[in-house]
Amino acid sequence: MATDDSWIWDGGRVCLDFANTLRCRWRATPEETLRNPGDLSLWLQEAGLLAPGGPNHIDTTVLTSGRRLREAADRAVLAVADGRLPSPADVALLNRSATQAPRPALQIAITDGRLEPAGTTSLTTDPLAALALVAQDAVELLLSPEIGRVRVCGADTCALRFLDRSPAHNRRWCSMSRCGNRTKVRLHQARARRDHPAP
Repeated sequence: MATDDSWIWDGGRVCLDFANTLRCRWRATPEETLRNPGDLSLWLQEAGLLAPGGPNHIDTTVLTSGRRLREAADRAVLAVADGRLPSPADVALLNRSATQAPRPALQIAITDGRLEPAGTTSLTTDPLAALALVAQDAVELLLSPEIGRVRVCGADTCALRFLDRSPAHNRRWCSMSRCGNRTKVRLHQARARRDHPAP
């Protein structure tokens, strides 16, 4: 079973973080982090979509559906970010899944002696409903101006997806601490070898 530290949460949207559960997409055989139903259950819990300790009945059918949703969302987001239309099949899958999302529950808080809205929660005990929240997030992103800020990490051996919210809209790495620094060190070492060749 995967551990929560094997997942990366730098996507900026839950649908991008979900797409990033398939790693090393540049390889002939990418690295799957959702290897079994327990991995999917744990990911949905860590993402704040699935209530821990509930029935959480995830079987291989739900896992297959989750992987299919992940790939449809990934293809659709990358297509629209690139100025193309997604495939009708991917649109249909996203729409079908998004309709199963639970209605977000409005929360209240008492602040300074008054009732105020405290946001919403969509936490569910149904894994398919949790996956529907991922689909709903993908649909919202596809229709949002933010779709033009979706990027793929610039490191040669990464390919993680993320939303560029940097002020200058020029973020290149999924994470500076992971890919950005490694790439800069590698380029610096290559320049040093070129400028100061060994005798």
